[in-house]
Amino acid sequence: MQKTPRANRVHIAILGRRNAGKSSLINALTNQDLTVVSEVAGTTTDPVYKSMELLPLGPVTMIDTAGIDDSGELGRLRVKKTKEVLGRTDLAVLVIDPCQGIDEAERDLLAEVQKREIPVVGAVNKVDQVEREKIDNISQELGIDLQPVSATEQKNIEDLKKEIVFKAPSEFEEPHIIGDLIKPQQTAVLVVPIDMAAPKGRLILPQVQTIRDVLDNDARAMIVKEHELKGALDGLKSDPEIIVTDSQGFKEVAADVPERIPLTGFSVLFARYKGDLEIYTRGIKEIDRLKSGDRVLIAEACTHHRTSEDIGTVKIPRWLKESAGCELEFEHAAGREFPDQLQAYDLIVQCGGCMANRKEILYRLKKADSLGIPAVNYGMLIAHVLGILDRALEPFPQARMIWSS
Repeated sequence: MQKTPRANRVHIAILGRRNAGKSSLINALTNQDLTVVSEVAGTTTDPVYKSMELLPLGPVTMIDTAGIDDSGELGRLRVKKTKEVLGRTDLAVLVIDPCQGIDEAERDLLAEVQKREIPVVGAVNKVDQVEREKIDNISQELGIDLQPVSATEQKNIEDLKKEIVFKAPSEFEEPHIIGDLIKPQQTAVLVVPIDMAAPKGRLILPQVQTIRDVLDNDARAMIVKEHELKGALDGLKSDPEIIVTDSQGFKEVAADVPERIPLTGFSVLFARYKGDLEIYTRGIKEIDRLKSGDRVLIAEACTHHRTSEDIGTVKIPRWLKESAGCELEFEHAAGREFPDQLQAYDLIVQCGGCMANRKEILYRLKKADSLGIPAVNYGMLIAHVLGILDRALEPFPQARMIWSS
């Protein structure tokens, strides 16, 4: 459970006003003292992420947030951080203190959650201190069902867990990375250069997850480095079903792979797995329309040690300027940072998103798409720059049709 990547967990955000008992509720749900509890309002400042097991959902991430009614300049920043959490939230738990009642803070938050079509569970905490009639009145005013609980007394916590499981999105089961492109007993050859940014003795996460998806679907994974590919293909009795390569090795690998064998990249697989392949494909078509002075946002979902030839800060800016034939302005966002105002940008370049959950990447893409701002994926951009995107999209007919139109 602890080794399940956070990006692959159902993200459950615990939301509410200060002192509503959000942290106490997380401790009650987990049966552990995971968060600091105090009668002082505003104890929780920035969002806090806690891993736990919630059966039958399995591994989940609970997000403890600052109060939505926090005040002052610092308080407004905390509320902003809390609302940013919604971009990666699969299910929201709205915690209400019936002694305080409700005000615009709850109404506005609930409206935002519903606007984003995030399932919501209402929890009235401290029920040992109020009459049932007051809880019913709050439920009627908000227009949602409320589960009465007492975090400190452990009252009705199991009922709340059941409600969370019931309301969790049924479609949370993530799409395949590669499993739907191969059949049992078929072979996928994965070309895995040793990434200098990866810790010694490890592969990077997209490679590991792709290998696991191959094995989960009863197929075979052959792992080779780029200079071993030709010999590995010669040694096979029949063609593999597909070859997947690291984006930066696309050109060299393509030269060694016969046209009859489907070829794509890890980043293209993750464009579909963590994002929207069709949005990315439409975005790629806009790259050649960039003009001098256009602003490009390069967004990475993680923070890592940067090398002298870092892909996000060095290589992609260089490739884009070469492709556009003009000077461009670049800004970078890393980790959970992502600008509120996207209208200032002419292109968004998103990493593969292996460290983010799918909800967060989709939120970013759909927000950009709604504003008419093209978005592209690292690997697809690289394939385009190298002139082999058409081949990299061959396993995905719908995206290839968009690209060819």
